Amino acid sequence: MRALLLLALILPFLASCSNTPSGPGNMGSLPTIDTREAKIASEPRGNFYYGRRYFVQKTRFWGYLREPGQSAKRAKLVVFNESQKRNPDRLPEGGSGKRYGFDNNYEYKIYGRYTGRELYEPNSNQFLPEFLLTNYELIARNPGWLFSPSDKYYPTRVTLLPPSF
Repeated sequence: MRALLLLALILPFLASCSNTPSGPGNMGSLPTIDTREAKIASEPRGNFYYGRRYFVQKTRFWGYLREPGQSAKRAKLVVFNESQKRNPDRLPEGGSGKRYGFDNNYEYKIYGRYTGRELYEPNSNQFLPEFLLTNYELIARNPGWLFSPSDKYYPTRVTLLPPSF
């Protein structure tokens, strides 16, 4: 009887455990692929990009940008040129509270333009397009997965890449 009582107390805890990394990098709820495609197909169009912050320690890229109505499969990992506007999580160094990368997986409307330059990002060993940021608007703090419901986020290495199409 005592073993059953102990099992009843432990089971809810075990059910809440997962091998998916959690914390600020958690990819959030899991909309279906059809739901995500329908949302993208019906999203507002305009002179902006949809951006998803993708923070990986020691890298200098900002995240993924895609045009309105465009599949995430076509999203580009970009480096922001902040000469006109600082990126959303560029906060003063030190102090308490939010830190650089606090907005991992937040979704934004991103305004600006591609400069035509490609910059080398040494910690991920990639040449990435430079994007001149002029403004941004927060859309969602927890928009769910980026490329697939099976996305796995790790803050110390690049794991989220668009599937080849």
